[in-house]
Amino acid sequence: MDKKDIKENLTEEHKEQANIENENAESSAKEGNSADQQTEEDNEMTELEKLKQEHGELKDKFLRLYAEFENYKKRTLKEKLELMKTAAQDTMAALLPVLDDFDRAKKTADDESTDETFSDGVNLVYSKLYSVLKSKGLEPMESTGEPFDPELHDAITEIPAPSEDMKGKVVDTIEKGYMLKDKIIRHAKVVTGK
Repeated sequence: MDKKDIKENLTEEHKEQANIENENAESSAKEGNSADQQTEEDNEMTELEKLKQEHGELKDKFLRLYAEFENYKKRTLKEKLELMKTAAQDTMAALLPVLDDFDRAKKTADDESTDETFSDGVNLVYSKLYSVLKSKGLEPMESTGEPFDPELHDAITEIPAPSEDMKGKVVDTIEKGYMLKDKIIRHAKVVTGK
């Protein structure tokens, strides 16, 4: 073997070794790229999952806020309707003493033992006033003869019942109670039987 052959053998060995090193480097690079790609894909998946979770949370917040707003609208509408129903409550309550005076005058005029009369004009005003107030939702409560109800009646006094069936019932009404569209604006003042 001469120097030339030795050089060629060394060169071929170097080339083979260089080829092997290149192949190893390429395979390492591919593995590195593959690992980088895998890491990148994992990052994308976790980012996607985070975005999905965030989307779900925002959607849940939106639905809750929407439901809360709908409840607010319903509650506000109900309050407005209730306010409209009883808007005239103060005016009606102020007119109740006038109605009481009219009732007393009519009762006195209807009593046969007195010579007071209720003129046709006053009777007409009385009827008209009652009909207008009734059309606005004012209703007198019937109390005499009814069972005593503390939510509807204010008991002024208690007397012995005139009969057995009047025990626990309203014997007499001192002052009428009134309701405005199913809401009590004045309790009836009554005498109960015991």
